[in-house]
Amino acid sequence: MDIPRAPANRGRKRILYGGLGIAGLVLATVGLHSLKPAAPRVDRAAVWIDSVQRGPLVIEVRGPGTLVPERIRYISAVTAGRVERRLAEAGEAVEPETVLLELSNPDVQLEALESERQLAVSRAEQVNLRADLASQRLTQEAQVAAAKAGYLDAKRNAEAAESLVAKHLISDNEASRSRDQVEELATRFKVEQERLGVMRQAADSQVLLQQAQVDRLRDVNQFQRGRVRSMVVKAGTNGILQELPLEVGQWAQSGATLARIVEPGKLKAVLRIPETQAKDVTIGQPAAIDTRNGIAQGKVSRIDPAVQNGTVTVDVSLQGELPRGARPDLSVDGTIQIERLENVLHVGRPAFGQAGSSVGLFKLTPDGREAVRTTVRLGRTSVNTVEVQGGLTQGDKVIISDMSRWDGVDRVRVE
Repeated sequence: MDIPRAPANRGRKRILYGGLGIAGLVLATVGLHSLKPAAPRVDRAAVWIDSVQRGPLVIEVRGPGTLVPERIRYISAVTAGRVERRLAEAGEAVEPETVLLELSNPDVQLEALESERQLAVSRAEQVNLRADLASQRLTQEAQVAAAKAGYLDAKRNAEAAESLVAKHLISDNEASRSRDQVEELATRFKVEQERLGVMRQAADSQVLLQQAQVDRLRDVNQFQRGRVRSMVVKAGTNGILQELPLEVGQWAQSGATLARIVEPGKLKAVLRIPETQAKDVTIGQPAAIDTRNGIAQGKVSRIDPAVQNGTVTVDVSLQGELPRGARPDLSVDGTIQIERLENVLHVGRPAFGQAGSSVGLFKLTPDGREAVRTTVRLGRTSVNTVEVQGGLTQGDKVIISDMSRWDGVDRVRVE
């Protein structure tokens, strides 16, 4: 027979188990909340790690540039003209008498012929003027001679009249008339002499003025002849013809550049230094120019006082033999040595951070598996290195590549 049993009290067990479950869940939540988040992982091969070193630090600035000739001769058109012949090509060696181009302009030739005609007319006028003045002078000299002869004759007659008056052979009235005639002819003789002097002075002035006119027309004629000669364009110096832009049939305006000639072997580097770094550049500082085929040494020779497009132009005169392939307009990179610091802490220049500022860099732990953000105070900067003034010690290893994506964390795992 079945014996009825009393039902078990399961409600109390359920409450007990539920309370234990809730308590465990609360403890787990509190434990998880107290744990620190896992540090993000950084691939060691994807970052640049450098060690802090102590020793000399060379402060340098760098800028791109080009090689340009130290001596450039530009040949400009003296007069407008059409290119009839092109007798040289860029890259050829030229001498002073080497003909580069031949131009033509009929108007220039007509002006030269007109100047020659005016010069010939002026010279003919000069000859006629000299002849006329000489004839006038001779006529006046004859007048002076006649006046002198009349004066002397009247003087003799007056002396004879005085002797006759003393002998009472003629009257005093006749003797007085003879004296008056002497005074008249003496005055006429003096006037004719003065007229001759004035005529000679005027003749000299007229000759000088006409000679000045001839000289001016001769200069004009020589200038016009020079314009005609300039249409045969010559190099005028020894060098390499670098540029000859005009072709046969083209019209060149007066003053246009016809050719550019450079002296071979005399090159300099023209660098473009950022304006923020150019403040410490001075004349005479050593520089190294990288031509991609070698390094050329030089010194700063000129600094442009103006800023253009955020850069300052610096000329570097090159010394010694240039690397092979060095030629005008070659793109180069230049490094100028500003200062040399002895016995300072320095490290590779980080991706971000200016001179005299403080930046946060990730410093590797001794085991090298993690990197912790550390505030580092930077000093003077060079092209690839920077002075460390605080926050790091010799031998520390820091990540100097761009870590901006980890700005929100202070620790990373390096694997």
